[in-house]
Amino acid sequence: MPQSPLTLTASALSPKTWPFELSLLPESAHLVGGSVRDALLGRQADYLDLDFVLSANAVATAETIARHYQAGFVVLDAKHQIARVVFDNATVDFAQQVGPTLITDLHRRDFTVNAIAYHPHSEALLDPLGGYGDLQQLSLRMIAPENLKDDPLRLLRAYRQAAQLGFALDPDTQETIRQLAPLIKQVAAERVRGELDCLLSSAAGTPLLQMAWQDGLVRYWLPGSSETGLRIVDAIDRTAQHLQQTWPLYGQILMGWLREQTVPGLHRSWFKAAKLSQLLLPEPAMAEENLRRLKYSRVEQQAVVAILKGWHLLTEMLVQGLSPGQQYYFFKGVGASFPGTAIVALARGVPMETMAPLMHRYVDPSDPVAHPKPLLTGRDLMQALQLQPGPCIGQLLEALQLAQARGQIDTAQAALEWAADWLTRRSAAAVGPGKGDGHSPG
Repeated sequence: MPQSPLTLTASALSPKTWPFELSLLPESAHLVGGSVRDALLGRQADYLDLDFVLSANAVATAETIARHYQAGFVVLDAKHQIARVVFDNATVDFAQQVGPTLITDLHRRDFTVNAIAYHPHSEALLDPLGGYGDLQQLSLRMIAPENLKDDPLRLLRAYRQAAQLGFALDPDTQETIRQLAPLIKQVAAERVRGELDCLLSSAAGTPLLQMAWQDGLVRYWLPGSSETGLRIVDAIDRTAQHLQQTWPLYGQILMGWLREQTVPGLHRSWFKAAKLSQLLLPEPAMAEENLRRLKYSRVEQQAVVAILKGWHLLTEMLVQGLSPGQQYYFFKGVGASFPGTAIVALARGVPMETMAPLMHRYVDPSDPVAHPKPLLTGRDLMQALQLQPGPCIGQLLEALQLAQARGQIDTAQAALEWAADWLTRRSAAAVGPGKGDGHSPG
């Protein structure tokens, strides 16, 4: 590819888009990696992620720029001279080149499309490995098998990048990955989790996830994964797309998550959690152990396991029927994980006419079955009915919520009258002939 000036003024290749002045970069600095690749593909991002390679003084250059702009600064790897500067709208990494020349450095990278360098001072591209040609062919091609061995996460990253870019894997690259697949066991769990999450977080990732599974890169980390589970994952994609078109509000909920502080860039959604739940062993304790092994947060472990438990509970309910009382206990059991449980149910073949009433209840914050709001507190009951603290108060509150779900009460006064009657019947059952017959008085 000819090294010629570029006119991509709106891309990451233009210093005008950078949060610092070009004059602060040494003459040897080259922009490399994904930002160059994406700029050549015409891909733009709201948040810049820039990687520079320098022949010398990488950490010192980063520190100077950070100090000049009062930006965040951290040394990522003192031994290999890698530092990061964090701006409001950009993260900029500075690394010392590996080897005696930039060409040597580029030959140590993963794929040819990530081994194109841009020299901003001369506006020239350096492409010693033919990466630009692979960009035009929409092909992800390795540089060398040894580079994949050096960091086995690159084996899985190939599928994630192919999904992200809409590329095909070069056949020789894919065959090499199959041969090296056992090395994925050596990678730190949190790094594997990051790649899996990327693949699970979009429909475009599913075909590549299926391919990675077939090529031996998934089963070690997700021992519950199977062809059946991957087919359900694909069905979840199609179901989510249909919901986004026909019920945008619910589609938005599905792509949302708990009210939890998360680091930007983390892939957390009910959509992803539902898909992940189908690649785990179905027994909740074993599924939770698998999630723990992959270093998922405690909150995400609980959410995914709740989807599994919710599906099991729903299958039991479908056999028994969906009375308001059963729906109340279902929503109580599944909690905030209902969106994930619902899309799993739809993907597994439960008819929309069966699930729609439950979904409508969930999206209505005033629904007394899905989102019961107590008409009375324990204090209210103790004061109005002259009750003493004890287990009876909790039992009565639970009975009141069930009665509310069944439509038997809808005001505080009606709740008090119902509670008084409940206590009367309870007392009569305790002293009457029916004592010990096992039947609930309420």
